[in-house]
Amino acid sequence: MKKGEILIAVGKRKRAVARAFARKGSGRVRINKIPLEVFEPELARMIISEPLILAGDVAKKVDIDVSLTGGGVFGQADAARQAIAKILVQVDSKLKEVFLKYDRYLLISDPRRTEPHKPSRSKKGPRRHKQRSKR
Repeated sequence: MKKGEILIAVGKRKRAVARAFARKGSGRVRINKIPLEVFEPELARMIISEPLILAGDVAKKVDIDVSLTGGGVFGQADAARQAIAKILVQVDSKLKEVFLKYDRYLLISDPRRTEPHKPSRSKKGPRRHKQRSKR
């Protein structure tokens, strides 16, 4: 990675989208301008830091800024995790095997989506029917 070069990666999960930007630096990670060390909730912070732990010294060579939009807290955490992993693979391609062996969804988006609600019972859900009485 050259000085002044910026890497860009996108991570997605459900409705959440994370855009990660990386430049040469000292290993600082910020999520929506908040340092990862103080990001809440703690479980989301742990999910986001997984690729950084797996990457080891490679993660200490770049500063990563992630902007999150849409979705819920944990969908955003998974999207940020994916975007960070994709950035780190751009920095060092040897990490691709490590990430795929650990968890495939670090590099490949999860295809699962919620089932759309069916007509005439849109409030009750996609498969719920009217309750019937036997007597």
